[in-house]
Amino acid sequence: MSVVHRNRKGRTYYLCESTTKTGKPRYYFSRERGSKMLTEIPQGYQIRESVNGVVSLTKMRRREISDGEIDAVMAAVRMHPKASRYRVDTKSSHITIYERIGPDRLELAAELGLDTLSKNTLRRIAERESRSGQFSPMMRFILTDKERRLFTAQRMCFLSGMNDWIYLQHDKPIGKLARQLVPALGTDRFFELV
Repeated sequence: MSVVHRNRKGRTYYLCESTTKTGKPRYYFSRERGSKMLTEIPQGYQIRESVNGVVSLTKMRRREISDGEIDAVMAAVRMHPKASRYRVDTKSSHITIYERIGPDRLELAAELGLDTLSKNTLRRIAERESRSGQFSPMMRFILTDKERRLFTAQRMCFLSGMNDWIYLQHDKPIGKLARQLVPALGTDRFFELV
């Protein structure tokens, strides 16, 4: 049986293998069945799906972020008035908050004069957004002091096409940073954070 992964968008991917120019194995996911499909995940690797539904095979790495630190960011995001617009992703030493691109479904419905949509219709729209929405990174927290568990916060900068991270605050506990900065997401105040 081939290794198969169905992503959040409902698309099916098959784990395949090819060879690099130097003869090393290269692993990738394909939407098409191929001749070099794998029947098991190679040792030391794991399937990873990005917040945008991109499926890849990555080397297993020790995560330096604790569950409690992830929970602190998740709790701050859940408290946001538009929490459904955000996703949280964790890599070895940082936590990134992504924002859904495009208008909010309720605001869009109101603009179109459809603000009296049934709860069932709104639920179906929310499910569709969850499956097909695209997300862009907006804020991240990087572990800078492993002993004292301190983080640096950054936000995405969009000045003059310079899509890059700018530093906000240094060496603070993740809970404090998240409670202070996450509420600014999706507001004009976000662009004033420095």
